[in-house]
Order: sequence, then C-alpha cells, then structure tokens
Amino acid sequence: MKITTFLMALSIFALGCSRPSARAQDVYKRNDGADVQHYLFNISLNDNTNEIIGEAEISIEFKKDVETFNLDLIGKSGLYGMEILEVLENDENVSYTSDKNKIKIYPSLNATLKGIYTIKYRGIPEQGLVIDSTKYGQRSFFGDNWPNLARHWLPCVDHPYDKASVEFRITAPAHYDVVATGIKKEERNLGNGYKLTNYYEPAPVATKVITMGVTKFAYQELGTVGDIKVSAWVYPENSREGFVDFQEATKILTYFIDEVGPYSYAKLANMQVKTAWGGLENAGTISYTEKLITGKKEIQGLMAHEIAHQWFGNSATENSWNHVWLSEGFATYFAILYQESVDGNEKRKKELIQDRKEVIEYYLENPSPIIDNSIKDPKKVLNRNSYQKGGWLLNMLRHQLGDEVFWKGIRIYYQTYKDANVMSEDFRKVMEQVSGQDLKEFFDQWLYERGYPELKWSWKYNKGSLTISVKQKQKQHTFNFPLEFGIVEGGVMKMESFYVDKKSNTFTVNLNEKPDDVKIDPEIWLLFEEK
Repeated sequence: MKITTFLMALSIFALGCSRPSARAQDVYKRNDGADVQHYLFNISLNDNTNEIIGEAEISIEFKKDVETFNLDLIGKSGLYGMEILEVLENDENVSYTSDKNKIKIYPSLNATLKGIYTIKYRGIPEQGLVIDSTKYGQRSFFGDNWPNLARHWLPCVDHPYDKASVEFRITAPAHYDVVATGIKKEERNLGNGYKLTNYYEPAPVATKVITMGVTKFAYQELGTVGDIKVSAWVYPENSREGFVDFQEATKILTYFIDEVGPYSYAKLANMQVKTAWGGLENAGTISYTEKLITGKKEIQGLMAHEIAHQWFGNSATENSWNHVWLSEGFATYFAILYQESVDGNEKRKKELIQDRKEVIEYYLENPSPIIDNSIKDPKKVLNRNSYQKGGWLLNMLRHQLGDEVFWKGIRIYYQTYKDANVMSEDFRKVMEQVSGQDLKEFFDQWLYERGYPELKWSWKYNKGSLTISVKQKQKQHTFNFPLEFGIVEGGVMKMESFYVDKKSNTFTVNLNEKPDDVKIDPEIWLLFEEK
C-alpha cells in the first residue's frame, strides 16, 4: 500500500520502555481450532439504493473440537451495517449469536470435519465497499478493505492470520463492467437488466487484499508474463491516459518473478478506483486512486510498490499487525530495487536519502520502534517506521550480507513462506541460515529499539596517518554497525569500512599524503543522522 495524506495524520506516542517479545501478537481474538479454507461471496448490487444483499458460504476445517468460532461482520445500527437474515451449517439452521461486530457460531460438527457455513444478510456498508460516483459522475462500487474493513460488507475472519481462497459471484446491473479478485470464470445475462459475473482466486489470501470493482470500465490487456494476463481497467473518459500509465506493469511483474520467485495469483489487473489510498495492493487486482491517472507515467514507483506487495504482504503475509513492516517495509525497498535495476544506483541513493529524511522527521514526533506492540489499532501501524525505516533495515541488511547472500536469502524466505504467514523472527532465521551469521543483534536494534545512530564525526591528518573519530550522540541506545568512509585523493574516492560498536570510536588509515576530502557513508548504506 502506498498512502498519501492519511500517513501524515497518523501519530503514535509510545516511548517503548522495554523491548516486547518478538512473538507478541496484536489484540485480535483468534479462532482456536477453526480454520477458514474458502470464501464464496454472492453479492447483489442495484442502482436504486446503496443496499447490498449478500450470501456468504464459508468453508471451515476444524482442527479440534470447538464450542464456538467467530466471524466478523458489522451489525446494523441506524442507516449502516448488516442485518443477518439466516445462518446455516451444511444447509441446516445452526445456533448463533451476534453483537455489533461479531457473529458467534456454535457448530455441531466434530473435530477433523469440514463444514460450510452460510450467512445470509443485507444492509448498507458504511466502509469497506465504497459506493459512490467516479470523478466523471459514474456510479461505482469498489472494495477497499485494508486493514480490517471487509467486515463492513463481508462476513469473514477479518485478520491476515487466517487466509483462504476466495470466489465472488456478483449480480449487478448489466451496463456495468465487473472485475474482482481472481480469474473470471463466468459472465452471463440474467434478464431484467442484470448479469452475473463470477471470479475465483485459488491461492489463499487475507481479507485485507480481496476486492471487486463495478462501474463502467475501459479494458486493455497489456500483455502476458508466462501464463499471467496483465491488464488495465480504467474509466472510459481517460482510457488513453490509463493505458499509457499502466504499460510498465508487465516489466515490473517480470522483474519480481525473475528476482524473487513465482507469482501466486491468477492475474494482474490494474484498476482505477475511488479510494482513500494512493494505491492498494489487492491480490492480483491492484487499486490506484482515480486522480493519479494522467498519462504522464508518473506512477511507476507506486506500481513497483504495489506489485512488490504481491510477494511481500499478500503471499508472504505478516501474522500480526505489529509486524506489518514485513509488508510495507519490503514493498518500499523492493520498489527501490526495481527502480535501481532500471535507473541505476544513483536512483537507489536518491530514494533512500529522501526516506532517511522522513524517518528522522517522524521520529522527532513519534519516538517509537518499528515493531511497537503498544499499537492496538491496525491503521496506526501505517507509519514511516513500517514503511521507510523498514525499507532502510533491508538496505542495511543487504549491505552487511552482500548482494549474492541477500538475494539468496530473499528467495529462500519467499519460497518458505509463499501463500503462508510469517513473523519477523522467521525472516531473521532464514537470513541467518543463508548467511551463516548471527543477526540477532542487527534485528533487535533496528526493529525493537527506538531511533537510529546520531553521529558527530571528524577527521584529521598527521604525518602519514588519517584519524577518523565517530561519536554516537543519541541517548537511548548504542548501535553497532559497519560504517563506510570515502577518502578522496586526486579526484578518486577510495572506500574504507569500519565497525562502530561504542559511543566513541577512533579509526586510523595510513596515507602518504593528506586527502582532499573524507565523506561519510557516500554510498548511502547506513540509516543515521549527522550531528
């Protein structure tokens, strides 16, 4: 996900006195023993009201005997919310209770059995499904679920820990075009001005990244990568601009398949939508806010970010909201890696310099670590720690391990957790196994400690010896890290690397003559603030 003004509004004031457990989970109450395998959502839309009529068939596998399990669904309150009409277990009535946001079901099945639970409901969603007009005045319906807004229009386990395959059967007025998560299986007229459109995604996905788009679209197939169709779905009024903007999607998809691993989803659609986000990484059906489509190819970095999410966040999915850097930090850095592959190392450096500024600015107002278990609201994990600082962590890890080991580790990490869930410690263990290094200190200080090194440094030359002094000025923690200096002699820069492990370090280099200049971290590998 790439966010615009929303990110600026977030504020977190947790000072983090002690380091929480790496395994600490967020506060969402998980089902014990009941695992969702598949969702089938029948959704009926109309042009007369904003009310939807829904029927969800949810396949549950029981790992053990359970007395109850919960589904998320925002109940009706005033104008908005969903009214439950019926709940069935394998086509028979089943006991359930509901409050304002939960359905508690009392299954009659024994352990190791599977059941299909049908929830029939209707209502007007306040969020999640955005029913509005496009910027050209066309009526539209767009799924906008991140982070936990699916519950406003879909009965589900609205948390990334429980992923499942998904199918949409959408009944809508026949004059609309329909796109949704998955591959199109069927489209047929029903008579009376309505049609049914069926999409199916076999890969397990979290509800935060399932979607549908229903409005008048112009469609173009942009190409194929292997057997994966890449397409654009844009408003007819600016189809020419949209088709131009999305042309690079095939190139980006190819890059990530080649460098990271196989793509998980049935297609890659790029959809112009009405959304509060800049981009939203829905699995195989990415949303881009309608205002960004200009035909000037200004969204390539955003496209790289959202497409990178298909691997990181969508396929390899954080198991806890507090570890969302595994999604957003990865997408931030891998978008930079793509841009580096196209535009060279100077592009990487430029992007990281800007991200470093944003990390520092954010820290001054929000002195918190990347993994901050004091955060209870999933939306508040979207901050510059998760995005920019998380991306910077990967940049530093790459430098410490070297490109060959770093990329090998990334590929094994993805292979291991493709279509599954993961925690930060899992990523650390993979990178340790691949590199043969103990990385606990590295991850501890960058994930769980606040801040970054604040460095005051100087150099002097005397009688064949260059002396470089480095002092850490931050109060909260002494960081350990490699640090490069560029020594300039006769217009040529030679790199020297040292390891900083104390509040005050002094390093010496033998030189025959005084250098023209000494530069700190000229290749932009360390997150720090110069004092």
